[in-house]
Amino acid sequence: MDHATFGWLTPALSYVMACIGSALGLRCTVRALAADGRSRRNWLLTAASAIGTGIWTMHFVAMLGFGVSGTEIRYNVPLTILSLLVAVLVVGAGVFAVGYGRDRFRALLFGGLTTGLGVASMHYLGMAALRLHGAVSYDPVLVALSVLIAVIAATAALWAALNIRSPVAVAVASLVMGLAVSSMHYTGMIAVRVRVSPADTALPGATAMQFIFPLAVGLGSYLFLTSAFVALSPTATEREASASAQRPVESAAL
Repeated sequence: MDHATFGWLTPALSYVMACIGSALGLRCTVRALAADGRSRRNWLLTAASAIGTGIWTMHFVAMLGFGVSGTEIRYNVPLTILSLLVAVLVVGAGVFAVGYGRDRFRALLFGGLTTGLGVASMHYLGMAALRLHGAVSYDPVLVALSVLIAVIAATAALWAALNIRSPVAVAVASLVMGLAVSSMHYTGMIAVRVRVSPADTALPGATAMQFIFPLAVGLGSYLFLTSAFVALSPTATEREASASAQRPVESAAL
């Protein structure tokens, strides 16, 4: 097996996507905690889609560099899409638990566990979509370690969202989160064992370039555009300062 058939390109690009998704998710969660009502819900929905999309894109960009000697690789399209939906939905449950939880400690534990399991579920559902000439098995110890890394990383990221407000600190937390998500992925990939059974029959499913690459590019574009929207949207503090600055002007006009 080769986890980097294109050299450092896919590992580095996948790490960047993980960091972007994490940074966007953390910023949206911070915005949500400073808002209420419909605004809080919308920020949390954006955070869930950002983190879920980011980890999915990270996984499959990394998988573009995955190769096995002696067999082609295909992906089951419905399972691949399901892995994306699971990532967004389960991560969303964790983010909403933190956003609406009254007991911050319990909400953090539940949210970290749920989000971490969502990351792991996405990874192994994505691996279940793999089609090749042979049998795939896993080292259970390394699988358990990868899940543990995912839960710890998710808990740390949500803790950062609850306790860190500085954009610089959030950026640092995002780099750490991106590293943790990448570590979880490659720990899970080291757990993979493939017993190749050469065959001439055509494999079902789509190649990575036919399906995953275009979808990853589309989701990556979504992350970049959403990041620009979040960066340009005024924070609650900025809106309050703007409203305060307008009051004296309105009073003078009267």
